Amino acid sequence: MSAPRYTLAVIVASTREGRFAPVVTEWFTRHISASHPQLTVDVIDLDEVRPYELRYGSEEFLAYAKRVEQADAFVVVTPEYNHSFPAPLKHAVDLLQAEWQAKPVGFVSYGGISGGLRAVEQLRLVFAELHATTIRETVSFALTGGPFDDAGRLRDPAPATRAADALLNQLTWWAVALREARLARPYGN
Repeated sequence: MSAPRYTLAVIVASTREGRFAPVVTEWFTRHISASHPQLTVDVIDLDEVRPYELRYGSEEFLAYAKRVEQADAFVVVTPEYNHSFPAPLKHAVDLLQAEWQAKPVGFVSYGGISGGLRAVEQLRLVFAELHATTIRETVSFALTGGPFDDAGRLRDPAPATRAADALLNQLTWWAVALREARLARPYGN
């Protein structure tokens, strides 16, 4: 039986100058391409979306909303800033509502000693309020200067690869199950 196809939106949460997010995102999307080719990946970089500049009804707003609506699942790549997640991510999430509902969300986090897990715990509460389902499996990188070399490659890829596969396997189950459920019975009506 072939692996199920679905659209995965990878949301890059950091918009800071000199951010490390592209390194983590590139590693994750390369991993998906190599080991989960059935996935269609849409990278939504909030530095390009610029959520604070979006105005309801504008062409840019509608384009962002459509990308979120068309995704079957999400992975948020987030740093931890001051024991939480970046403000532009919160704004980008809060701009929409129905587009998130009944869809799974996974997390790839990075940061200091906690590896961004405090940001993830808070994001679980936010997505629960939007009726999204968060996945238990995560990928986290503590002290990001250690796991990655200067070229953006992992020094020891095995642990992160195992964690990413566990996350993607669970996300796939939920993405397909919830997509089928939404088609059979629209959510929230």
